[in-house]
Amino acid sequence: MHELSIAMSIVDIATEEAARLGGRVSAVHLRLGALVGLVPECLLTSFEMASQDSPIAGSRLVIEEMPVMAFCPQCGGERRIASIQALCCSECGSPTPQVSQGRELELVGLEIES
Repeated sequence: MHELSIAMSIVDIATEEAARLGGRVSAVHLRLGALVGLVPECLLTSFEMASQDSPIAGSRLVIEEMPVMAFCPQCGGERRIASIQALCCSECGSPTPQVSQGRELELVGLEIES
């Protein structure tokens, strides 16, 4: 379960930032791309376990799931990819190897109470 090691890193980062700012973390906001290979539900459970006895215990993890987007050279625009098993344009069916979104694993914000 590599979600647990990711969750532990998120807890460490949030704890350090809360200490630096002198507040208590109430929420951690994360962007999670579909190509990262993490299961959002498992990450939520892992975050709960990892934060249990930490300074950010009781905070919530808010996950923004990012779909896979790619540039279609045939259509000339960004397209959402319907299946990560076949990186093809949802409009014309052409192969779309230029992935522009879907690889994110970013801590994008903390809600901190002072």
